Formats: sequence, structure tokens, C-alpha cells
Amino acid sequence: MATKPGEGMRVALFATCANDVMFPDTPKAVLSILERLGCSVEFPEKQTCCGQPFANTGYFDETVPVVRNFVDAFGGYDYIVGPSGSCVGAVREQHEMLAEHAGDAGLARDVSLVAPHVYDISEFLVNVLNVTDVGAYFPHKVTYHPTCHSIRVAKVGDAPMRLLQSVKGITVLDLPDSDRCCGFGGTFAMKNPDISTAMAADKARHVAGTGAEYLVAGDNLCLLNVSGVIARQGGGVKPIHLAEILASTEGSAA
Repeated sequence: MATKPGEGMRVALFATCANDVMFPDTPKAVLSILERLGCSVEFPEKQTCCGQPFANTGYFDETVPVVRNFVDAFGGYDYIVGPSGSCVGAVREQHEMLAEHAGDAGLARDVSLVAPHVYDISEFLVNVLNVTDVGAYFPHKVTYHPTCHSIRVAKVGDAPMRLLQSVKGITVLDLPDSDRCCGFGGTFAMKNPDISTAMAADKARHVAGTGAEYLVAGDNLCLLNVSGVIARQGGGVKPIHLAEILASTEGSAA
């Protein structure tokens, strides 16, 4: 009898605070994909923000309790998987630094045990489960924006594109200057609104030029930033998280 690639794995769903509050369909999609592939998935109710907004703004002392909460919530799982290269990257790149800043050797040890097990959904599927075809069906034209933190911090590489190209029925259209930032950049958009708006306008123009029906990314806040510009310009390109495409099946796809 064939086994599924995730069977025997105890996985924690790291929903991330933004998705939990504003985009709940995305973590639900991650749950659907992981369970389809045989993983045993749990949602640690103690989870909160990863602390990235505080750390990026320089509030290191205020972020340390968030790091402690994270290791308490997610310690002991085989893997911790979330739908955000930005938040996953923050855990892997910032939590160790913050523990050292606090001078807390115990916290640093706990971070070293937990952080390496944190994955973006795309890299978990491709690099851990070794699958690219997750049984998805999405008969639409899409273009993919690789968000800055996913490629430069989490370093998910080509995993999202390999997953997209394995979706049945999909047409993936090239996005010009795809590796350019959309202008959101965590707190960048709030600190530099004029520059951010101009960058988002460039991204929206490139997206519109592809002729795609959907703009796909692995971070919903980047999608929110670009889709806001597209909507104000009267464009019809719809934003969608990669996980929601991968969760779609022949019986459920729009």
C-alpha cells in the first residue's frame, strides 16, 4: 500500500498573525495541502506574531518576549510550516539575534532547537516532502511575484514556481522584473510612502501587462499592496496566495 509523503510527520501550522486576522483562507489552505499529503497537523493556540514588525523598527527589548512565546508555542514539533516567506525568514534570521541581544543563553538554546524546523509552505513541500505535484487543479492564467523576503531572507528559491508549473490546467505567464520589490517591505511602506507607492505602481503595471487573471505570491501583505494599486487603476487582476492555488482541486477550483 502506497504511503503519503507526510505520513508520520507531526507538523505545527504557523498561521502568522496577518493571515490569522485578515486572510484566514490561506492558513486553511495550508492545512488542506498538508493533510492531503498525510501530515498530522496541529494549530498551537498560543502562537502570536513572530515579532518582525517590532524588530524591524528597532524595538529589540520589546520583541524578546515574543520570541520566548514562539519557542514555547512551537517547541517539540517535527516541522513548523507557514504561508509567509517573510515571517518564516524573520524567525530564522532574527530570533537568534534577539536572544543574543537579551543575553539569555536558555532562550538562545531554545531558538536553536526550534528555528531550523520552521519552513515556508513552498520549501517544505519541495525540499522536505520532495513533491511538486500536490494534486492541484487551477484552470486560469496567473503570473507570479516572488516576494523579497521569500527569496532574499527565507531563500525559498524556485520552489514556488516548480509547484505552480505542476498545477493541472494552469498557465503561468512571465512577470517582467519579477524580482523587484513591490514597495511593501514590512515597515518600509509606512516609513517611505511616496517611494513605496511608486514601486507598487511599477509592479502593478508589469502585472497588468502580462494579461494574467491572477497575481500569485507567497506573502499576502505584498499581494495586498499591489492589488490595492491595481484596484485603484481599475484593473481586474485578482490576488491569490500560492497555497490557495495548491489547495484547489478539480472538484473545488473556481
